[in-house]
Amino acid sequence: MRPRVLCIGGSDSGGGAGLARDIATATGMGAHACIAVTAVTAQTDAGVLASHPVPPETVAAQIRAAGRVDAVKIGMLVSAAIVEAVAAALPQAPVVLDPVLASSSGHPLLDPQGVAALLRLLLPRVTLLTPNLPELQALTTPGLEAAQVQTLRDRGCAAVLVKGGHAETADCEDRLYAARRGPHCYSGPRYPASLRGTGCTLASAIAVALARGEPLPRAIGTARDVLRARFTEAASVDKPPPNPDP
Repeated sequence: MRPRVLCIGGSDSGGGAGLARDIATATGMGAHACIAVTAVTAQTDAGVLASHPVPPETVAAQIRAAGRVDAVKIGMLVSAAIVEAVAAALPQAPVVLDPVLASSSGHPLLDPQGVAALLRLLLPRVTLLTPNLPELQALTTPGLEAAQVQTLRDRGCAAVLVKGGHAETADCEDRLYAARRGPHCYSGPRYPASLRGTGCTLASAIAVALARGEPLPRAIGTARDVLRARFTEAASVDKPPPNPDP
């Protein structure tokens, strides 16, 4: 039986991120994707042109309608009211939360009250939080990364994967903080920054792997392979055709 993964987040009219990317990732891995739409957005690679939140009670109804699922992936949440609705309706399943605070172009996607509600209501339900470095800074206070992560874990978050895409390093290193030991590091090549939806791809792929029963460290490795394959495919599509023989 195919695993069922519930994807909660915003639509992306361009198809590059949000629920469109979640569905593509889940189905590509052989899972059945259920969705709960939190916002309808009009987006291009240049930015967010418009965003319309879905009523919180409708978000909650979508979650309940999904029924039994094997994992949940959460992305864009918009507001405190939607965070509260999601927290109240969440099924009992592993939860991967990608804290989408702003779009790639910098458009805010969760208001300050929503951030506070996320920290208060959702973190204790989360199996894995996947912030990039700016999101980690926004969710905590300035300091050493390990201390920032511990602040989130003290709020009840089971594990944190700090994504290193924004670090100024030759390679990209993601670091998993779980239990009380030091981070488990995943290192790989740095990909071009022009591809939107990388965080959506990674988080939804982790959710699918967890739904299939993979332990968390292996699930992250599986998801990184899925993301690597997406970059490889995108590079081959964008590559210009060879010049014809003269």
